Amino acid sequence: MNILVLNWQDIRNPLAGGAETHLHEIFRRVAAAGHAVTLYCSHFEGAKEREMLDGITVLREGARNTFNAYVPKRYLRQFQHEQYDVVIDDINKIPFFTPFYVRKPLLAIAHHFFGKSIFTEAGVLAGSYVYAAEQAMFRAYKHTPFAVVSESTREELLAHGFPSQNVTIIPNCIAHEQFPFAVQEKPAHPVITYFGRLKRYKSPHHLLEAYALLKHEFPKAELRIIGKGDAEQDVRALAARLDIAENVRFYGFIAEEEKAGLLGSSHCVVNPSMKEGWGIINIEANACGTPVIAANVPGLRDAVQHDVSGLLYDYGDIPALAELLRRVLTDSALQTRLAHGAIGFARQFNWDDSALKIIKRVEELVMLPAHAPFPRTDR
Repeated sequence: MNILVLNWQDIRNPLAGGAETHLHEIFRRVAAAGHAVTLYCSHFEGAKEREMLDGITVLREGARNTFNAYVPKRYLRQFQHEQYDVVIDDINKIPFFTPFYVRKPLLAIAHHFFGKSIFTEAGVLAGSYVYAAEQAMFRAYKHTPFAVVSESTREELLAHGFPSQNVTIIPNCIAHEQFPFAVQEKPAHPVITYFGRLKRYKSPHHLLEAYALLKHEFPKAELRIIGKGDAEQDVRALAARLDIAENVRFYGFIAEEEKAGLLGSSHCVVNPSMKEGWGIINIEANACGTPVIAANVPGLRDAVQHDVSGLLYDYGDIPALAELLRRVLTDSALQTRLAHGAIGFARQFNWDDSALKIIKRVEELVMLPAHAPFPRTDR
């Protein structure tokens, strides 16, 4: 098959996150299986306009903030005349509204939808733009086949009236060869890790507030903050106000080869976000024998098996988060049970399996009879 993928960013973009990891890990395997894969995405400073990444032909054009304006023009000018068998629309915040102009078999990929949580992240003006675009997406893509990463995202689409047969779960996974699937040696002092972009809606400040309630019990604990984002200065300022700055270490971006070591040497990873599509770091931590404490919200509740691979608490309940931290740091039997449960849970998620599922779903769409109409928004 000849596959065209549309996404805002590629894996080499400095702003790439879980959505780009999902896309790259799956479609590099699709390419390795003998299919031609072209990714059209936004340009970034220092990037080539065209290059080959792990078997994927990457075409870059336009700036990140305006790339959605380039997609329909490039598609109508060039891509629709080329011999693509299927188009993959990876929806991330602002959709490309491909059902209005793509007449090839079309598969949309969705990680999660912000809903009203976008106002926490972006404020009223920008938040209203994203919120309105998402609401328009629910109408425009109503009859488009979807691959989603979690049951939570599937339920959200079904709640908006999407046909259940059009929504397939193809989960986020991990590359098993990159992780030990064994409990790692932990430092003598408690280590608690936040790993992800520093964004307001991801609520990294909740971890600092929870630890501040425990500092007198664990004065030598280390809080690792791994990742970058526009909320970093707010988090640094909060650490100073809470008088825990000496306990907080900011790592920024790290190399992939450092990830397993940092996750494995943590006593727990905390994911306090208000909403996610999945939370791939949860599974990566589990594969290093580290349990995860996460907010019980869409996406995270899919990626944490409560009392098996980690523990869930009500989003925003800082005392509850502090209590779970205390339990994990003081109860060695619980720590051991969760660590081994985490390894077993993580073994279920393999990119090879998800790539095979994508190939199967795409083949189903491509093999529809030529006379069968593909889902359209004008029906």
